[in-house]
Amino acid sequence: QVQLVESGGGSVQAGGSLRLSCTASGFPASRFNMGWFRQVLGNGREGVALIDIMGSTRYSDSAKGRFTISRDNAKNTLYLQMNSLKPEDTAMYYCAAGSQWSNFWNGDATYWGQGTQVIVSA
Repeated sequence: QVQLVESGGGSVQAGGSLRLSCTASGFPASRFNMGWFRQVLGNGREGVALIDIMGSTRYSDSAKGRFTISRDNAKNTLYLQMNSLKPEDTAMYYCAAGSQWSNFWNGDATYWGQGTQVIVSA
């Protein structure tokens, strides 16, 4: 059974930090590109940070300099370290695994997690 299970979300004040984790099971996660997406109710899902199988990364403009994506293939776990959080970072954050890098940023993923909520208060 394929699963992507996110954790680490919560409520934090602006300027604070959170570390999201996503544990994969049921498929060879080390062979997939992995990423974090977020969605605000009523809006579309947007890419936040991606990491390919070699460790190369891509960030949204809003995430650059504040967020860091990493992966531990031995633990089948993806991370997102979020610093200097802003109220506009409030969203549901989703972990995803994708086989094709070229379309991954657009949300073309093979597997999705259920999401973890992040709330940043002013």
